[in-house]
Amino acid sequence: MLGRTGHLSSVLIYGGAALADVDQDTADRSLQEALDAGVNHIDVAADYGDAEVRVGATLPTFRDRVFLATKTGRRDEEGAWAEINRSLERLSTDHVDLIQLHAVGDLADLDRATGPGGALAAAARARSEGLAGAVGITGHGTAAAATHLEALRRYPFDTVLTPLNPVLWRDPAFRSAYGALVDEVRRQLVGLMTIKTVARRNWPDDGRPYTTWYEPLDDAQQVRAAVSWVLAHEEVTGLAMVGDVRLVPLLVAAEQDRMDPAEADTVLTADAAYSSPFLAMPF
Repeated sequence: MLGRTGHLSSVLIYGGAALADVDQDTADRSLQEALDAGVNHIDVAADYGDAEVRVGATLPTFRDRVFLATKTGRRDEEGAWAEINRSLERLSTDHVDLIQLHAVGDLADLDRATGPGGALAAAARARSEGLAGAVGITGHGTAAAATHLEALRRYPFDTVLTPLNPVLWRDPAFRSAYGALVDEVRRQLVGLMTIKTVARRNWPDDGRPYTTWYEPLDDAQQVRAAVSWVLAHEEVTGLAMVGDVRLVPLLVAAEQDRMDPAEADTVLTADAAYSSPFLAMPF
């Protein structure tokens, strides 16, 4: 259950970043593949290139089958309000089930988004006017868990989308902050989703065969290990799939054939290059 939204979301969430730079036929095939696998939660963003347009082109044919989330990356109320309305147009719908403040990963950014005249006011307005069913917050980086904990102290967000993987888990500071976030999420009945579990590291300098800003895991056994490890965390209600359509089948297969989390950790630890993608972020 996705917190107090009441929606029984699939554990895999279709990450709309995968549709940022693909043609409509590719998008349609990938979305159908996910729907056929039981995925009923789609997460896009205004900043994801053409993703909203790609989803919107066929959304009317399956709108009643999915929980639809998008995000605004603007930090000011006026800009966020305009972006939310543009997203609805691009998605060919009159409402989304969840509007999220996008990529809020540190306290300075949280201050901008939640302060007077900030984007949070626009998101709350969207919910009050029926344009969104719920309000959430997302973020990247090693400070995301602590930032999202503070966010829940300031406002009753319905959902949180925060990073989690074995590398971050081994960092005592992150683990402590994440644990405190989990306690607050449970207290407030917030839906806790996660990202960057299938991230391997920052890109090396010898090419980028995928569209993600980080190098993803693409070995079937490693993807299975990463998915198994994170979904063993009972507090996690959903995992956003990696942002490249070619990797969607790997995640679907991994979720359907999970391994023991201890074995999963061993598999990932054996990869000497497995590290945090947050060492050098492009934004």
